[in-house]
Amino acid sequence: MKALVTTGHGDADVRDWPSPTAHGDQVAVRPLLVGMCGTDLELIDGSIDPAYVRYPLVLGHEWVGQLVNDVEGVGVAGRRVVVEGIIPCGECPACRRGATNLCATYDEIGFTRPGAMAELITAPRSLVHQLDDAVALEDAVLAEPMAVVWRALTRLPLRENLSVAVIGDGTIALLAAYLAATLAPADVTIIGRREAQRALAKRTGATNFVLEAPATRFDLVIEAAGTVASVHTAIEHCARGGSVILLGLPPHGSGVEIAPDDIVNNDVIVQGSFSYTRDAFADVVAHLNARQWQPSFLLTHRYSLDTAQAAVTALRTNELDVVRGKVVVEIAP
Repeated sequence: MKALVTTGHGDADVRDWPSPTAHGDQVAVRPLLVGMCGTDLELIDGSIDPAYVRYPLVLGHEWVGQLVNDVEGVGVAGRRVVVEGIIPCGECPACRRGATNLCATYDEIGFTRPGAMAELITAPRSLVHQLDDAVALEDAVLAEPMAVVWRALTRLPLRENLSVAVIGDGTIALLAAYLAATLAPADVTIIGRREAQRALAKRTGATNFVLEAPATRFDLVIEAAGTVASVHTAIEHCARGGSVILLGLPPHGSGVEIAPDDIVNNDVIVQGSFSYTRDAFADVVAHLNARQWQPSFLLTHRYSLDTAQAAVTALRTNELDVVRGKVVVEIAP
């Protein structure tokens, strides 16, 4: 079969790759639409912590597909599905308490296992979620990044009428604003860096879009730009008694200077959030199936598997005047 493969040395090539065979509890799924993000670039460039990746690697951890065969308890052939990427052991202390993202044995599709940027993939039956027929592929392909954001938001004891700031204007930042807007905030401000993203940002339900951090402080600050400077900005702009969520991933090994006494005196919660739990993913699927969340407006670039290298190029583009939301690759049936 064809697949988009990287060795972590800056390369990403469509090449022939062995087709997987479903066995045991594995289910065969045909990917239909696959999203790409900044993490894929880090995988391509080899800048991900080596503990979280195995090369050579078929990319693709954000995706929607359809069952190849009838699967008891899952669905009939052709049924569209989304699949959790993290594969928990189910037995370690973290798994038993529901923190499947912290499983003692890290294993994830598109990182340590072949991803969905291919004509066929297999996955454990327990991780496969059915989609209602009415759910658009373009909404479903964002299930994984929404689960990342939703898990981070729902870890905190949030209340209504919070003033919220989101730092960044990439897909995760825009999804953070979109989901934060569903929690009845007083307002949501996106602190972006590209004027071209303004119209896309406003469609998330954000109240404001600014290119420089305002002088005000916020009850909740979500860092989703993944830079050292943006982490500093997030902490600096958190109000007393507020919370900071770190969703972005600065380069491995980088550090941020903070004043611990300010964190203590201002009664601030600083929360990191790694990936998502099974519960968070199931929540997202339920909202998608209920048609309550429809984030497909974020898709701005679409390519075929044969032109997937162009998708990588588009993802690397940093021109300030180019609108860029989610980059997706359509896998031909």
